[in-house]
Amino acid sequence: MSGVWSDLSPSECPCGSGTSYAECCGRLHRGAAAETAEQLMRSRYAAFAVGDEAYLFRTWHPRTRPDSVTLPAGRTWTGLVVQRTDAGGPGDESGVVEFEAHYTFAGQPGIQHEVSTFERRRGVWVYVDARS
Repeated sequence: MSGVWSDLSPSECPCGSGTSYAECCGRLHRGAAAETAEQLMRSRYAAFAVGDEAYLFRTWHPRTRPDSVTLPAGRTWTGLVVQRTDAGGPGDESGVVEFEAHYTFAGQPGIQHEVSTFERRRGVWVYVDARS
């Protein structure tokens, strides 16, 4: 499933779910817990798209997160394609999500490809790390 943030109505979620931001990733940004690793990954993508650095920091495993999170200026996130998930379901303790995050920077399109690892920490999904 993919979505293009710049082409969506202001109420549609940038993660491409086809639902409203308020019902989808917005509720996670406001404090609800993700049920799966993919849901957390989508909400983190949406956080990049809407500029929610605090959410990105909060959902990053303390073992691997930087001291602070600062989003790059001038990058506009334009779409998300989830390629695969391994585990990461409601009953799992870890999971992997491979995806492509599309963006524009300085008027040029780009794609960030990642295979991201997620773990449950105290019952809550967190992002651990990624490889390109």
